[in-house]
Amino acid sequence: GGQPRNVQPFSDEDASIETMSHCSGFSDPASFTEDGPEVDEEATQEDLEYKLKGFIDLTLDKSAKTRQAALESLKSAFSSKILYEFIMERRMTLTDSIERCIKKGKSDEQRAAAGLACLLCVQMGSGIESEEIFKTLGPVLKKIVCDGTASIQARQACATCLGICCFIVTDDITELYSTMECLENIFTKAYQRDRDTNGVPSTHNTVLHVSALLAWTLLLTICPVNEVKKKIEMHLHKLPSLLSCDDLNMRIAAGETLALLFELARETDADFFYEDMELLTEKLRALATDGNKHRAKVDKRKQRSVFRDILRAVEERDFPTEMVKFGPERMYIDCWVKKQTYDTFKEILGSGMQYHLQSNDFLRNVFELGPPVMLDAATLKTMKISRFERHLYNSAAFKARTKARSKCRDKRADVGEFF
Repeated sequence: GGQPRNVQPFSDEDASIETMSHCSGFSDPASFTEDGPEVDEEATQEDLEYKLKGFIDLTLDKSAKTRQAALESLKSAFSSKILYEFIMERRMTLTDSIERCIKKGKSDEQRAAAGLACLLCVQMGSGIESEEIFKTLGPVLKKIVCDGTASIQARQACATCLGICCFIVTDDITELYSTMECLENIFTKAYQRDRDTNGVPSTHNTVLHVSALLAWTLLLTICPVNEVKKKIEMHLHKLPSLLSCDDLNMRIAAGETLALLFELARETDADFFYEDMELLTEKLRALATDGNKHRAKVDKRKQRSVFRDILRAVEERDFPTEMVKFGPERMYIDCWVKKQTYDTFKEILGSGMQYHLQSNDFLRNVFELGPPVMLDAATLKTMKISRFERHLYNSAAFKARTKARSKCRDKRADVGEFF
């Protein structure tokens, strides 16, 4: 015993065994071939479930490396497929495995287990089963988040998991407030953290503070109005101090939280007034036009882009609407609350976000998308552009683009007179 087993991870090939149980076809109509062979969905589903059962068993292996690989494989499967019935039968086993890995594992294993816990609740949705999962895992997650001896990466993953699982499952207002208080105790240390005993900026815990702040902000979006007002009064004057942090992610997290707080404050009180508005807008404008030579170009570009939107939100009450496409459907992100929620789940689900938006009842309820739109293969085929038509379209676009560029590049082009 104790020898690491050769774990074959869940891969894209596994996901496509049954064309993602006809789900990859949902997310991309072009994935259906005109004359593709028929797939025995029942057989391939059995093969997939057999593999997943093996991964669940391996989460109890003596080798930490094997356990971690099994957790990562389960994460890949849960993010790319809806496996409600399969998980429902094994939720207690999965919960026990996750709890054991978080309690006894090291940093990487704890992070993988926390990520799997998020996906487990996303799969199960906001029902009694998820509440039972959170009752078991919630105290364990809080313990790791508050444990100064645990690795920062493990605490960071557990803070994110705590916020997401609480958002999904809790109907108990006291549990919501308790979880928010736990996260508050973490990120508020960033207010006074700025310098250590040698006067040198300390960034050791910044990643943890960022994750705790974002998880707390997510939970704030589902709080009652009176609690929202209390939190705004408590934090709105302190958050601007984080805009001076050396870490780009902390500056962005603080800025987006400020934009969201202003949005909530104005929704609850049409006459909301912030007395330090001039000072705050100066800070935001400086970040939106930052030309600091000591910062990387990529960081500066990202920061300027984000803070231009934040400045518009705070100063002009404006939000740049974004459109998200998934299959035949469209979703418009038209406020900071929706953006915060979407960004959080996209971080967890990764490339599986589009598929879950189409098929996951819980996520569709969160974003008010209604019941899933079920399209069969024949309908999707009619939506597909033929390869020849696509070729003609691309050729025409290429010619038009080349002609336009040629005009701009032609030295003989009339560029005006100079005096």
